[in-house]
Amino acid sequence: MYVKRQGFTLVELLVVIAIIGVLVGLLLPAVQAAREAARRMQCSNNVKQIGLGLHNYHAAYNQLPKQAGGTTPPGTRSNVNFLSFLVGILPFVEQQSMWEQISNPSTVNGNWPAMGPETWNTGYDPWRTTIGTYRCPSDPYVSAPGQFGSNNYACCIGDGIPWTDRGGVDDANSTVNPAADMHLRGMFKTRRVTGFRDTLDGLSNTIMGGEIVCDAGRREIIAQPVFIDNGDNHFNPTHPKCTTNAIDPARPQFYVASAELQYSKVDEWRKGHRWMCGLPMYTAINTIRPPNKESCMSHNSDGREGTYTVSSRHQGGAHVLMGDGAVKFITDSIEAGDQTVGITVPGMASPYGLWGALGTAMGKETQTLE
Repeated sequence: MYVKRQGFTLVELLVVIAIIGVLVGLLLPAVQAAREAARRMQCSNNVKQIGLGLHNYHAAYNQLPKQAGGTTPPGTRSNVNFLSFLVGILPFVEQQSMWEQISNPSTVNGNWPAMGPETWNTGYDPWRTTIGTYRCPSDPYVSAPGQFGSNNYACCIGDGIPWTDRGGVDDANSTVNPAADMHLRGMFKTRRVTGFRDTLDGLSNTIMGGEIVCDAGRREIIAQPVFIDNGDNHFNPTHPKCTTNAIDPARPQFYVASAELQYSKVDEWRKGHRWMCGLPMYTAINTIRPPNKESCMSHNSDGREGTYTVSSRHQGGAHVLMGDGAVKFITDSIEAGDQTVGITVPGMASPYGLWGALGTAMGKETQTLE
């Protein structure tokens, strides 16, 4: 007796495979978008955690942690007043063990002073440790073994360029240049003590920090600062060496091959590559250039003033932390005023529009994002 076999014909099988392929093609972008949404949510939570840490620190000490503070020379028995604000808030972001390791003398892999050595010393274990709360999950960069721990979050030092590298304070913390005061207009002032009482524009109207992208060596404008020679007008935020002459017109997210990028001098001089260092390139932003624009430094050294804007791997903008602890997503198209103005003077409203006004703490510009 003949029995007819049941099964798919070749045509039917190909149709089923084609349908599955179409479904995968339709669903994959949705899955990727869902994953990025989750990563962006985690990033927002990290920023919120840092904000809570800053508020708890302020409640404990009635001031914000110094940006570029720490211990004073002589010799190598100090960190030369270069510690970032991220070191100070370690106990307030569930990193008590790391704080105890740093705040006490150590003989692990060397003889280290309390509060650690210089922030460029690669032999110190805590400096080589990456802290999860300080990393955005959307940024794929991973520090190689033996390198410094990386970070994606920075404090806001206002809308100024001059004196933002050391705040007019020498490494020994013994002399202060009063001329620097007019340019230090943010909630954080390099090597100066600040508190919520100094934010006259209101905590909810002032940016306290924001995201930065880790430099992965791909010549991206959002990650790598350009430097210009001494003698040039490095107080011009749109200097041609940083903008028109440096950016590839065919690929505007990247620099041209001839652009002088900071890491080309020393490989370790990379944005977001030292969470413990208070120099602006590593842990600070200013509200001059709009989000995800290029950064520009005044000299071929990591310890220099310049424009350091927020940047992220999220689509269309970056997170910022407001003074009241709220987390906002700022789009790349935020109004940023007159980008040709390079130096601010005391009492001057920020020339950089809404973006600049949000970065100043006492400009009496009570502009909001609402």
